Amino acid sequence: MRRTALADTNDDPLGALRPVDPALPAAPQIFDQLKAAVLAMDLVPGQPLSEPEIGIRLGVSRTPVREAFAQLRAIDLVTTRPSRGSYVTKLNEAKIREAQYLREALELAAVRTLVAQGLSDRHRNALAQNLSAQQQAVADNARSTFHALDDAFHYLLAETTGFPRAAIVLGQEKAQLDRLRVLSLRDTAHFSALYGEHCQIYDALCQRDLDAAIAVMMPHLRSVLTVLRGVAMQHANYFDNTPLE
Repeated sequence: MRRTALADTNDDPLGALRPVDPALPAAPQIFDQLKAAVLAMDLVPGQPLSEPEIGIRLGVSRTPVREAFAQLRAIDLVTTRPSRGSYVTKLNEAKIREAQYLREALELAAVRTLVAQGLSDRHRNALAQNLSAQQQAVADNARSTFHALDDAFHYLLAETTGFPRAAIVLGQEKAQLDRLRVLSLRDTAHFSALYGEHCQIYDALCQRDLDAAIAVMMPHLRSVLTVLRGVAMQHANYFDNTPLE
């Protein structure tokens, strides 16, 4: 199923949003919902966003929606321009390449750290459980589940270094890549290949084999660049060509 085709013809782009829990702070809930909708391409690049409309849909005033927009602007998923309103930030090739560069630097540094210090039993078990769930997701062709487990696998690697901000920064940079992942047409064979690479990375870390870990991790991280040009051409309306400042 092509998510982009659905998004392009979606008569209700806010349909995935649900009223917030009044017992909890509203702004973080709104932020989480809007971020998920943007990354899943339910809200497509260039999509106008109305504070009043979103507030009505979620059952809140404009104030927490405005706060959520500010958080989304901080991670470059929403753009607001005076007299023109807010909209989902368009994809940008230069930003995607920069995000991939930063992600690669962080993840290869994590690999070096984990090989040097070794995996604890707790972290080894957490990664093994994640891989087991990935295997099941591949067998079930559960794409969204596999995507979430893929993200969790890389987050676990960064978190295991003992540098919590590394995992936070990695998540921020991956947000620039996640929408490209949704736009890329992927089949079960591709997810199976990713799962196999994750297993190889895990085995290399367990054996503390730095060369083997990097040999798998580097092309694993760079694979996103192989589809970038084609996706940008196929979905030109979702991209802008503003150079990095």
